[in-house]
Amino acid sequence: MAASSVRIFNSLKPPGASLTAYSTVHSRSPSSLDCNFCRLKGGFVSSSISGSCQLRAIVKDKGGRAEDHPLIGDSTDKVVENQAMEPERDFAGTPYVPVYVMLPLDVVDMNCELVDPEGLLDQLRILRSVNVDGVMVDCWWGIVEAHTPQLYNWSGYKRLFQIVRDLGLKLQIVMSFHECGGNVGDNVHIPLPEWIREIGESNPDIYFTDREGKRNPEFLTWGIDKERVLKGRTAVEVYFDYMRSFHVEFDEFFVDGVISEIAVGLGPCGELRYPSYTAKHGWRYPGIGEFQCYDKYLMKSLSKAAEIRGHSFWARGPDNAGSYNSTPHETGFFRDGGDYDSYYGRFFLNWYSQVLVDHGDRVLALANLAFEGTCIAAKLSGIHWWYKTASHAAELTAGFYNPSNRDGYAPIAAMLKKHGVALNFTCVELRTLDQHEDFPEALADPEGLVWQVLNAAWDVSILVASENALPCYDREGYNKILENAKPRNDPDGRHLSAFTYLRLNPVLMETHNFAEFERFVKRMHGEAVPDLQLFPNEKPAKPEGKDGQVGA
Repeated sequence: MAASSVRIFNSLKPPGASLTAYSTVHSRSPSSLDCNFCRLKGGFVSSSISGSCQLRAIVKDKGGRAEDHPLIGDSTDKVVENQAMEPERDFAGTPYVPVYVMLPLDVVDMNCELVDPEGLLDQLRILRSVNVDGVMVDCWWGIVEAHTPQLYNWSGYKRLFQIVRDLGLKLQIVMSFHECGGNVGDNVHIPLPEWIREIGESNPDIYFTDREGKRNPEFLTWGIDKERVLKGRTAVEVYFDYMRSFHVEFDEFFVDGVISEIAVGLGPCGELRYPSYTAKHGWRYPGIGEFQCYDKYLMKSLSKAAEIRGHSFWARGPDNAGSYNSTPHETGFFRDGGDYDSYYGRFFLNWYSQVLVDHGDRVLALANLAFEGTCIAAKLSGIHWWYKTASHAAELTAGFYNPSNRDGYAPIAAMLKKHGVALNFTCVELRTLDQHEDFPEALADPEGLVWQVLNAAWDVSILVASENALPCYDREGYNKILENAKPRNDPDGRHLSAFTYLRLNPVLMETHNFAEFERFVKRMHGEAVPDLQLFPNEKPAKPEGKDGQVGA
């Protein structure tokens, strides 16, 4: 979950492309807003960040007493624009969907000490006052096992978890085995452990590698999942030892139910995907990205697959797949009727995508051993650009074999089903119309992608949770999330199992933004809101309480 300022997008947008504003805040001195570039997939947003102020909000402590707590961010000198009064669904009485909020990426520093515990406590009290269910926390491998193999320092996380528990909040924990930072505008940098980087200096093939040989130190290549190149351990053994240490250290939080979910990082940004689109290698939206299989371990796997197939000369990556910022029609591989659908293309993409599935299969099997009895989740990224083309090029380079004539998410859903793991999916707040207005050249369809992925998971009866991909403060974005969380007229009554908001930051805590967020939480919980603008003839749903959930 790499970090970046939202102002990153000014440097990333294609020439001539317009940007959609997601907040009404005015430009002031920039501050370190913890937005996550790795999470900001597709579409870009320009926003500005206000300085701090002395705004105060009334919240209640556990004893029910009203207290003043400072809100970060100045709204007193801002003109609050009226929300567009578009018709809305009435979600009163609909199933209760828990809402979590991601904590800042650097809530624990590189010495594994909790940063600004008093300020964090104030913010958590404010979240608790509007009935947020819990928070999500990244437990960074690069911090906890930083210097010596199997020497773990969990001290800062222990203090954090105690604060969260005392407030009556739940915890979603991310096993963050990836690097944080490294992209344009990032203001937080948490590399992989020092001892891993030392190994990488002498053996750079432990990292994902592109066709030109550029290494990506965000995550270890899946080619060493079963190779003992990490001081006598394989990559999956290293992940398992880390997860087991966490469970031993925080067993009391599992026993008393404070930890509600473990999200297992399976790739860059904690997502099950190849690092096919990374700014440090020059990628800009909506480039198709590049295949990342050129380390010696994955090339060995490809050679073996080609020999088994009986065509050893297929032991190579495509030579006509373009570069990071190519468009599909510019390449011989991804263009309509291109080589992606040839005999060789099908062989290569089957192998490439199967490596992804096999990695998830191996790590999640061990996660179930480490966290037996706990809800486990895996996250997929919402790669929606080029979705309206035949090849779905950006998805292919990321490892999702999802061209127009194949369902690339069904095999992943089946693998998650095998391990009883929930699917966490992003970009549920994005609208296809907005993408077409801002980036028509991208042929994006986030709504179509969300519909496909959610149904792939629901078809095999696994839980589905979600996150927003971009910063979201406006009612239009919240309404889109609600529509995806509780699909209209679903005959099976299916709905999301949870939603996690990206991210606790100064802009969210501004008065008008936080009021919209509180309204959103109420609707996710199935509560009535007084200012609802109903569709004509809309009738409230039959009441369905927190303990009366239906569907997945």
